[in-house]
Amino acid sequence: MLKGNVIVGQSGGATAVINSSLAGVIAEALKNPAIGEIYGMLDGVQGLLEERIINLRTQVGTPDKLERLKRTPASALGMCRFKLDEAKREQILHILQKHNIRYFIYIGGNDSADTCHQLGELSKAVGYEFYAMGVPKTIDNDLPDMDHCPGYGSIARYLAISTRDSGIDTESARMVQPVKIIEVMGRNAGWVAASAALAKHNEEDAPHLIYTPERRLNPADFLKDVKRVYDLYGHCAIVIGETVKDHNGKPLGAHGEPYFVDSFGHRYFHGPANYFMSLVMSELGLTARFDKPGTLQRMSMSCASEVDLEEAWLVGAEALRLAVAGETDKMVTLLREKGSNGEYSCKTGVTSLERIANFERKMPEGYLNAEGNFVTQAFLDYARPLIGELPPVHFRLDRKALVKGIY
Repeated sequence: MLKGNVIVGQSGGATAVINSSLAGVIAEALKNPAIGEIYGMLDGVQGLLEERIINLRTQVGTPDKLERLKRTPASALGMCRFKLDEAKREQILHILQKHNIRYFIYIGGNDSADTCHQLGELSKAVGYEFYAMGVPKTIDNDLPDMDHCPGYGSIARYLAISTRDSGIDTESARMVQPVKIIEVMGRNAGWVAASAALAKHNEEDAPHLIYTPERRLNPADFLKDVKRVYDLYGHCAIVIGETVKDHNGKPLGAHGEPYFVDSFGHRYFHGPANYFMSLVMSELGLTARFDKPGTLQRMSMSCASEVDLEEAWLVGAEALRLAVAGETDKMVTLLREKGSNGEYSCKTGVTSLERIANFERKMPEGYLNAEGNFVTQAFLDYARPLIGELPPVHFRLDRKALVKGIY
């Protein structure tokens, strides 16, 4: 057992439960005799390059503070999206050696796994004994070799509740604005968009239509779908992924070049919601609105899933345990299993950081219907255990129970 200091960082967009993973790392480090100081890098590896390091043992070293950290939204340490070049990797390794940091825990997704992997490879090349472990974090739910990702259960819960409530509002506003389009995050996978269906119990409930990046979307088919739903119910609530493309592979709603390209080469286009709103109004003559919850959806602590919070802590603690046990260049995973009575249960596993950095997990074909405009029961069965019990809709009037002959 190598004795030394540990440093932990957070990277990429925050989730509602990213600080639960941080708390899990700290809690496990506090009781591990191999760990000396417990450091946190402010603003990820970008802050580490400037040696902006804080002592987490002194700041968060009690059960009460750890529990409060667990339920704090956004990234407590701050985040970055920063791609390391060779010179920066060597600079970071020098900083790690200077502070006798032997354990490096990085909480993030694909790009963070790439960073963690590169540092692990460099330490091997120079002969510095050093253990690098990744902790999964992404609302996109697109990391390979795992059943689901910490952060997904909470955004799924948020969107299930907010889509249900928005659908009720759309129904009540049907004489004025009968069509609502909700554009959601998720990058190139449809897991987030699909989760909007998790509070739907009846056919007339929202959402009525869901479109994910796994299927190309013909605008003419979209209009037919909206018209069909509107004719049935007098209103229509639609959820669409931010990167849905047309049959030629062009991002719908995009105007030319991306408006931003980050250091990892991810291209950001203007989303499709405004485009489809205009299309509904011009082609169907129906008044429409769109909502883009943006970063609100990915880190809302008010809708955090208790299952998600516990599993996020679990993978953080397991990463520290594995690093001290000699594992390196790996990421902790979540693997589903059935409990003794067939109920949902989850355990941890591991996979290589290189696989996480270079692969993207899309939704299985069987999770989307044949028409490509909604999810299947198989998806609902997969996702419902991750979000916990939802608050009920307390009362809805029967709009069809009209009273006749009142003067």
